[in-house]
Amino acid sequence: MVFMPPFFLFRPLLVIAGLLACLSAQAGRPLTVDDANTDDAGTGHVEGWYARQPGHAHTWTGAPAYAPVDGLELGASVTRDRSAATTSQALQAKWRITPSQEAGCNAAAVLGATQTRGQSGTTPYLNGLLSCNSAWGATHVNLGGQRPSGGPGVATWGLAHERAFGAATVHVEAFGQRLAKPTFQVGARTNLTHRLQLDATVGRSNRETLLSVGLKQSF
Repeated sequence: MVFMPPFFLFRPLLVIAGLLACLSAQAGRPLTVDDANTDDAGTGHVEGWYARQPGHAHTWTGAPAYAPVDGLELGASVTRDRSAATTSQALQAKWRITPSQEAGCNAAAVLGATQTRGQSGTTPYLNGLLSCNSAWGATHVNLGGQRPSGGPGVATWGLAHERAFGAATVHVEAFGQRLAKPTFQVGARTNLTHRLQLDATVGRSNRETLLSVGLKQSF
């Protein structure tokens, strides 16, 4: 959630929270709900995943992120919707407002914008993030909104909980926007190497089954 240079982008995401993040609490992919942490200064990651979205859309997404200074993470994404033959992009910045805590809560904010290539106007979005860590795992809460070009603002929300079980971390989450049915998902991730992660999700939205599978490379 910063100044953004001209770019071509994608159609609004239901809950941006998911977009693009990875942190000390290790949310990010495969979560859609965002966490309130950022990469360490001078580090980043690149995520790539395939997803079957509502409406039987088949999409491929690449999403790099980098933290130039402590507490600030800059992210981008490019999504190709093979079903609709459209390409979209997004840019965002995440600011960690309070220090991360191994046992406690911290807050962050995200500012970004999306746009579909070949369509006029952009959709800015703002998201408030709260992450709380305990012996039971990490809980993430998102509250925000987006304003599609030429339309009224829409409130968005998300709630997720994740916990490690040996080499795998699993999560459950729910997210959506005002006056729309929520999406429910479960997912898991595991490290193939020290810096390479494999992840996947399966969920339900408006009687449709959704799924995704991806990789994340840290650097």
